[in-house]
Amino acid sequence: REREREREREREAVKKGIAMDDRVRLSRRIRFLLLAWLRRSRSVGLGHYLTGRIEFVRRFGYKEMTKATEGFRKVIYSNYHGTAYRAKLKGGEVTLVKELKAFDLGRDKFLEEVQLLGRLRHRHLLTLRGFCTGRKRLLVFGNIENGSLKEHLNDPLKTPLNWKSRIKIAIGVAAALEYLLIFSSSDAQIYDVSVNSCNIMLDENFTPKISDIRVNRHTQSHPKTTNDACSEGSCADEECGNVIFQLGVLMLELITGQSSDRQGEDLIEWVQHSCIANSIDKMIDPDLGNSYNSRELQKVLAVARLCIKSRYEPPSFSITHVYRYLQKKIDVAT
Repeated sequence: REREREREREREAVKKGIAMDDRVRLSRRIRFLLLAWLRRSRSVGLGHYLTGRIEFVRRFGYKEMTKATEGFRKVIYSNYHGTAYRAKLKGGEVTLVKELKAFDLGRDKFLEEVQLLGRLRHRHLLTLRGFCTGRKRLLVFGNIENGSLKEHLNDPLKTPLNWKSRIKIAIGVAAALEYLLIFSSSDAQIYDVSVNSCNIMLDENFTPKISDIRVNRHTQSHPKTTNDACSEGSCADEECGNVIFQLGVLMLELITGQSSDRQGEDLIEWVQHSCIANSIDKMIDPDLGNSYNSRELQKVLAVARLCIKSRYEPPSFSITHVYRYLQKKIDVAT
């Protein structure tokens, strides 16, 4: 009996030891998870845990951004809301770094903006990669290997875009705008967007990416759009700007190879003059040569004209109608 009692005491001691080891391991695991949570909370702010997690967004150092942008000298475009720079990261990836002019936004509001922009996921929107809160409020976006659309329309040293590539750009931008419309209708926060050849970026496969998206902190029922030109400090009256009009001007840019510098007015006047002369050929970008489909081009031009009218009168169609029409009538996969 004494031996049985001793064996029982040994078994109990072993059980206690095992239980103690389990508690130690559990305690270590909890501590590890807590430390990991604290590290993430410092990097993207505690507030985002209350409203949703941001994945794959990192904090960049100010010195790293200064070096990547060559001292913030490589400007891609600049407008009322901020300046976009071309940057090359350590791994060689070419990205877009945007400096926000609203420095008085405050750290918490800025981190909230990072969170809201980080939610957006679409093939034709630049993906937010990270941010910097040093001397400047900086947002770091994804791959822009082939620069802006404007460069490929205006720079004689760049390889001209063929018709198929231009149509893909028009359809891709329309798809992204439809996504923003749907996303905003199901979200309390609304997104401002500006669309022109300056801020449409092209990745290594020439896939178009809208880069100028901002958080609009005024309550609206649809995405607000601005018609910013490519120069610093210029911003059109928001009552005149709308996304359908901007898409129409963009399509004219793709057809003519001309960039608009006065919120579309100069390009529209030029196109109207060509129409009066009954010479569509004068409107078409000479770089296209004879490599375009005439029937497709006329359909795109007709859509562009309808879109432009929306600046002067309420449109009877939506961006979704434009996107679906282009998808259906033009045989180009996106």
